[in-house]
Amino acid sequence: MIGAFGAHKLKDHLAKIGRSDVFETAVKYQFYHTFALLALGLLLFKFQHKLLDYAGWCFIGGVIIFSGSLYILCLTNVGKWGAVTPIGGLLLIIGWVLMAWGIAKAF
Repeated sequence: MIGAFGAHKLKDHLAKIGRSDVFETAVKYQFYHTFALLALGLLLFKFQHKLLDYAGWCFIGGVIIFSGSLYILCLTNVGKWGAVTPIGGLLLIIGWVLMAWGIAKAF
C-alpha cells in the first residue's frame, strides 16, 4: 500500500527532490522484513526461544526506524533523517543474527 502511494501520489514530489530511489529502498526493506516476521512467527509455533522473541522485536524496531526514517526523509527532504537510518539497519542485522542463533539453539 505504501509503495502504491509513493508510486502514484508522491511520484512527482519524489522525482522533484530526487528521492525516488530512497522511497523504493524503504518499501523494499519493509517488504522483505515483513516476510522475515512471518517466518519468525511460524518458527515460534514450533520453537519457543527468547532469542527468537528478541529477533522479532529487532525486526519490528528496525523496520520502523529504517523505513520510517527514509519515509520521513522523502516527505520532508530534511537530510538529517538519513543519519537515523543506520540505527534501523543495525537493528535489522541484529534481528537476523538473533534469528539464526535462536534457530541453532532450538536444534
